Amino acid sequence: MTWNGWLQILFTGALVLAMTRPLGAFLHQVLEGRRHVLSRPLGWLERLVYRQGRVDRREQDWRGYAGALLVFSAVTLVVTFAIQRLQHVLPFNPQHLGPVGAASAFNTAASFTTNTNWQGYAGEATMSYLTQMAGLAWHNFISAAAGLGVAMALARGLTRDGRDGRIGNFWEDLTRATVYVLLPLSLVVALVFVSQGVIQNLAPYRDVTTLEGARQVLPMGPVASQEAIKQLGTNGGGFFNANAAHPFENPNPFTNLLSMLMIFAIPAGMTHVFGRLAGDRRQGWALFAAMAILFAAGVAVTYRAESIDNPAASVPGVAAGAGNLEGKEVRFGIANSALYATMTTDASCGAVNAMHDSFQPLGGLALLFNMQLGEVVFGGVGAGLYGILVMALLSVFIAGLMVGRTPEYLGKKVETREMKLAMLYVLVFPLSILAFAAWAAVSPHGLVTLGNAGPHGLSEILYAYTSAAANNGSAFAGLGANTGWYNVTLGLVMLAGRFLMMLPVLAIAGSLAAKKPVPPGPGTLPTGGALFALLLVGILVIVGALTFFPALGLGPVVEQCLAQAGKVF
Repeated sequence: MTWNGWLQILFTGALVLAMTRPLGAFLHQVLEGRRHVLSRPLGWLERLVYRQGRVDRREQDWRGYAGALLVFSAVTLVVTFAIQRLQHVLPFNPQHLGPVGAASAFNTAASFTTNTNWQGYAGEATMSYLTQMAGLAWHNFISAAAGLGVAMALARGLTRDGRDGRIGNFWEDLTRATVYVLLPLSLVVALVFVSQGVIQNLAPYRDVTTLEGARQVLPMGPVASQEAIKQLGTNGGGFFNANAAHPFENPNPFTNLLSMLMIFAIPAGMTHVFGRLAGDRRQGWALFAAMAILFAAGVAVTYRAESIDNPAASVPGVAAGAGNLEGKEVRFGIANSALYATMTTDASCGAVNAMHDSFQPLGGLALLFNMQLGEVVFGGVGAGLYGILVMALLSVFIAGLMVGRTPEYLGKKVETREMKLAMLYVLVFPLSILAFAAWAAVSPHGLVTLGNAGPHGLSEILYAYTSAAANNGSAFAGLGANTGWYNVTLGLVMLAGRFLMMLPVLAIAGSLAAKKPVPPGPGTLPTGGALFALLLVGILVIVGALTFFPALGLGPVVEQCLAQAGKVF
């Protein structure tokens, strides 16, 4: 570790903090349908969508909201599946790539529908330009917008003064988030990326001769546009197989910094949105503080682990003490690789600028645990806010049991129904991960493409299903996941990790929205200060540790102990 590395990490964190309030204020205006700076120039587009789609703009209860979400997601999943299967007869395919296999097409359609963006294929060798744009980049917008809608539904349920269970309108939330937030921000960021050397074209791939005289094919394509929404929407699916480690996607330290800021921008801003909705901005800052504490702990562990020499790698010309350089881009270095990996596994993004499979065992453990917390450390677009709000409800319930008082959050009593739904949300996540990981670890179909034996091999399997259930999309690349077994099982886990967790969230929102707030009493737990932020951090760590410690103990913890004894895998 170096002071320079820590200064870069602190600088990035300070920029995230600085943009939280202004962006949160804008998001609040947009998502609540108030006038804002883009109302006049883009209002026509919002009205056009409603008119052409014949949208019923009346507010919905949680069942209506959930029904619209599920129907819309199912239709878009089928459309993306069809585009992949028919790409060989569709335009914008200069390389004449064939149809994507059925299992891979299902996995990819499920992946992008759920905002996971897991990619078991090499994008530049598999997907046509039309598939990349109309199938994948398009989904990057709408899946992120859907997540924002669900977060707003729960926030409204908590903060509204009893409206017969109405929590907003899915179609309005989807449209406003796309038209006013994701589209204009992506346009600006894409232009900045192009100015820095990220490519954006529809040209055929180029044959070039290297300095050594060998022939090399350079992929082209509409990269900058996909890169922008990949980061802003915490999607993570890159145009190229190497993702943000590829110089055509992430050419220099400035684009690397901008990418990291875009990953955290909207999730951080949503904490401020919640504070405004609650009428007490301290509520939002308490959630931000809990997220920041966990983020700081994660990046500290990862940076420390990667600053230690890898006993299995000896790089000629590099002195001892340089740290673990395996799988990292030298133009970013260890500090920015560790920071990037922490931010993308905190948020449900999945973009990578270094290969996580090459991280030290403790570094890999930190990345795994980031996701196993439920992607609530800023988290995905929308998903981070509704995830940490569910855990906040669980925290006030536990605190209420301690003092013998009915728990309340923002004046809403948290009762049996809400706790049952919250526990359903909490349990679906580890069940999806551990059941399928255990099955894969003993199945020939799960082991046949495993790149490493021993505890590291178990970590590769565990990471894959954790990433899928957390809708993250990153991977320990040593696992060959483009098989029928992994394409189908990971696709099912992605769908479960998205929709079987969204449904309890919406049910909680509907239940709370129908309740009248009660005035705080002497036994009410204050939820807008440092004490509640620390309680929330404790609950998150305890729940995550108790749930996943046995699996982590058999994977990265054992691997770290054996590595210190000179045993590697």
